[in-house]
Amino acid sequence: MTQHSRRSFLQQTSATAAALATAPYWATSSQAAPVSAADRFKVGCIGLGGMGTGDAHDHNRFGDIIAVCDVDANHRERARNDERIGKGKAEAVEDYRRVLDNKEVEVVSIVTPDHWHTKIAIEALQAGKHVFCQKPLTLTLAENQAIRAACKANPKLVFFIGTQQRSDRRLFLRAVNMAHKGLLGDIKKITCGINGSPTGGPFAKEAAPANLNWDMWLGQAPKVDYIKQRCHNDFRWWYEYSGGKFTDWGAHHIDIAIWASKLTEQGTGPVEVDGTDCKHPVEFKDGNPLADDSFNTSQDFNIVHKFANGMEIHVTSRGDNGLLIEGTKGRIFVNRERITGKPIEENWDKDAYGDADLDALYKGKKYEGHKDNFYRCIREGGLPVSDVYSHLQTMNMCHLSAIAGRLARKIQWNAATEKIEGDALAASMQARVQRAGFEIPKV
Repeated sequence: MTQHSRRSFLQQTSATAAALATAPYWATSSQAAPVSAADRFKVGCIGLGGMGTGDAHDHNRFGDIIAVCDVDANHRERARNDERIGKGKAEAVEDYRRVLDNKEVEVVSIVTPDHWHTKIAIEALQAGKHVFCQKPLTLTLAENQAIRAACKANPKLVFFIGTQQRSDRRLFLRAVNMAHKGLLGDIKKITCGINGSPTGGPFAKEAAPANLNWDMWLGQAPKVDYIKQRCHNDFRWWYEYSGGKFTDWGAHHIDIAIWASKLTEQGTGPVEVDGTDCKHPVEFKDGNPLADDSFNTSQDFNIVHKFANGMEIHVTSRGDNGLLIEGTKGRIFVNRERITGKPIEENWDKDAYGDADLDALYKGKKYEGHKDNFYRCIREGGLPVSDVYSHLQTMNMCHLSAIAGRLARKIQWNAATEKIEGDALAASMQARVQRAGFEIPKV
């Protein structure tokens, strides 16, 4: 690892602190001045669709992107020639392992479909790379445990999750701080409105386009005929590759819910998950869709997570997108557009929400933009604001929501052992069979 200057990094980032303080959740470090050449990292970007391209533009402020990878030739060539990504100089490859084998690459950005995240992330850690990975991090409960083991085996490497709401001072951080300070009283219920998945199908099966390596795109998932709507923008509406809205918006809003409730430590979690009120657009048997040509993630649901202390977190497709946080003293609603409620209108946090409070939420580091925090942690050490361990607690709840909903029944969860108990079928869904050649490595 090249030695980077802490002083110059602090000088570069402090100039943008005031602007970032009132910026919306999507504000990124790309608004700031470029980092000096002496402080730049060598970056490899894996996955360069729409989100991957946006993230690569941000990484470009902190490092030189020397390798780009995508199984779609159109994506990787566009990225290679993008003046804010490859600049016509980056190596463009189809196989991500060539990026990980590149000794110059110090940081890897993973913005692939969800079912590829865990395998690439673990192999990146094993190759000695710092990891930025978009949410949702995992496909299954078993992958959560594999990721945790890999991170603990490589404690000097920074692992950062792309959950941008954790860097929104104006809305989400204010809500979390208000809950942490006890201003709302004891938190009794949080409702996470995450919308329902779209419906669609049956879709036509066809030959994969010449620019796409469909077999590689499928990865660990079962080998099936190409359907345009299984790929790229629509992949998350298939349980084979994602978890629908449970892992899409759920990875954001459930994250804020457990953060506000201080349930982010391993060993905390619900004791029961009620999925009886859940409907899917296709018929299911034993938790699996019977149709293979239509979107299959749930479009209508209200999943109830019950905790030992009596608190509940509801994950629902009904009502407004956002979080309703209810305590014994007051309640607030927050989403990406507004934060409302009597505690906000009366400024209950008037003397309890300043720079020191923000720094505390940032685990003792200065509040700043999302990726600024990632690269600061690479230079200085310590956990980032969007850390892997708390995100895995979020993903436990996301996957439990999906399993209970797919079976349309209540399941019992042992948070200490991270196992579903008393239901053999539900427990069998904690992991999935991985296609030969695409297995997640042992840690």
